[in-house]
Parts: sequence; C-alpha cells; structure tokens
Amino acid sequence: MRKGAKRKTTNQDQEPKKDQPPRVKRLKPSKPQSQPEYFQDQRNLEDLWKETFPVGTEWDQLDTVYQFKWNFSNLENAFEEGGILHGKKVYLFGCTEPQLVVFKGESKVVCIPVVVAVVSPFPPSDKIGINSVQRESEEIIPMKQMKMDWVPYIPLEDRDSQVDRLKSQIFILRCTQRRSALKHLKLDRLKKYEYCLPYFYQPFKEDELEQSTEVQIIFPSEAKPVFCEFDWELDELEEFTDKLIEEEELSKDEKDAFKEFVKEKVREAKKANREAREARKKAIEEMSSETKTAFETMRFYKFYPVQSPDAPDVSNVKSPFINRYYGKAHEVL
Repeated sequence: MRKGAKRKTTNQDQEPKKDQPPRVKRLKPSKPQSQPEYFQDQRNLEDLWKETFPVGTEWDQLDTVYQFKWNFSNLENAFEEGGILHGKKVYLFGCTEPQLVVFKGESKVVCIPVVVAVVSPFPPSDKIGINSVQRESEEIIPMKQMKMDWVPYIPLEDRDSQVDRLKSQIFILRCTQRRSALKHLKLDRLKKYEYCLPYFYQPFKEDELEQSTEVQIIFPSEAKPVFCEFDWELDELEEFTDKLIEEEELSKDEKDAFKEFVKEKVREAKKANREAREARKKAIEEMSSETKTAFETMRFYKFYPVQSPDAPDVSNVKSPFINRYYGKAHEVL
C-alpha cells in the first residue's frame, strides 16, 4: 500500500466482536413537569394608599405601618364608576392612628394607616399646622418648609405613558425628606414631623381658636413651671390663683406675678382671635364667586382599611372625627 493512503474499511472491520455485547442507547430521564406559577394581577390603584405620605407619624414607626398587607380596595372602588370620587379632582394625604387591636389571637398596639380624600378643584392647602401639648402655641408654616407638596398620582396602567401628557385628577401629598439624612437634623425640626398635619383654611367656618376662651399657661416658676389652662369666661382669676397655691402648684410669693402673666396671655389670645376674624372677613369680601363655590362644595372622606385575613380588623376603632383642621369628615369608610 502506498504510504499515506487511506485504508478502506471492510464489513469485517465494522462488525462487532462476538464476545462484546451490542450497545444499548441510554434514555435520558424525563424532567418532572413543574406546576405553573400564577401571579395575581396588580390592581390599577393598588399602591395608592402607600404612595400617600403618612403625615404626623414618627419616623421610627414608619416601617411598622407597612408590616401588614392592608387592603384599601374601598378607596380604589371610590374612583370607579358610581363611586363617590369618580370623575372628581381629589387630593389625598395619609396619617396613622395607634390603636389596640387583636390579630391572630394577640392584642397589640398597631399604627393603623388612614387616608383622607379631599374633593376640591384646587389644592386645599399649601400649609402645615404643627401643634402638640408640649408647644406653647400652634405654628403654621408653608408645606415646602417641611419638604412636602401635592404631586400627581399616576395609576399603574398609565406609568408607561408620558407624564406631561396625562391630565391627572388624583394628587397625593408627598414628602421628599430622605430618611438617611434624619440623623443630621436638629431634634426640634425632627420632632416637627411628628406633630404636623395639613392645615385647611375654611373662611366660611369660624376656627375653633377664634371661638375658644381658653389659654394655655406655662408660668416659669422658680421651683417648677406651672402648667394649666385658664378660661377667661368661666374662671375667676383670684380664685383660680388661690386654688393653685392651695394645691402647692404655686408659691404665695409669686401670686401677683402669676396673675399678671395670665392677664397678658389673655390679652394676646383675644387680640389673635380678633385679628383672625378680621382676616377671614376680608378674605371672604375679596374672594371670587368661583372660589367661594369651591370652598362651599369641598368634601372630606376618611378611608380605613377594609377587613382582610392579612391584617387586623379595625372596624371597631374607626373614629368619625379627624381633627380640628378639617373638622368632621363627610363620610367615614
């Protein structure tokens, strides 16, 4: 055979040896069929309640608000055809109400999320009211000082659209304060977030402060500060002061100084009430008819989470009142 030539194979070469068993083709084990996974479709407004900032909630309690799978389908349904908010311009803000509730046989205090819906053709407020029992007086400041503002809410089905082309009818109160920067804030400013709520000015309704005849007294006594409330219509100053001395809340030596302090606080309160009434009267006189109609038709709705197996039942702790800023809700749901 020529060197380098290929050798032809013969049939004899291809036949297996007699003492070698024929090859058996291995069968690959079939993969077990996995059960199909089903994902529940997200509802169009499912995250609406989460997007509303829970005003007045302590920062270290924020995470606990979302520990349960709260169901706000009643809020979502309100925007559907036939619902009380359907086709209306609505401004939403959140808040929380700590309540003792029972969940899975265990009683515990829970921060219940609540959403307040304000039906209004324009933003119902651009101010925040800050008040607490520790503060001498209420402070009313622009929302933007607390990094809060009304922003459009984009439903899930529209989030792929260009936002500027959408004519949103739903606005939510949003806070842009970063939690990571809280440690750099002064304590007083940090505490303000815990005592703030949207301040709603209603020119056709006399404010409770205008009607009140009480003043908060914090008298800087040498021994210890004297905390009390004085009603200039119901309390007689001499008797009121003598009672404090009798109860050893005030020393006799400070009686005259205390009385003068109370008189000054009463004068300040009366002046503030008078100025508030005059300002309200002037605002009504200068108001356009469209704005008057808007204030008169403004409506407030308070939404609690509906009962579900994933969260505590709050049906027995619902409160018909919201707070003095927005009075009594027209409906609690």
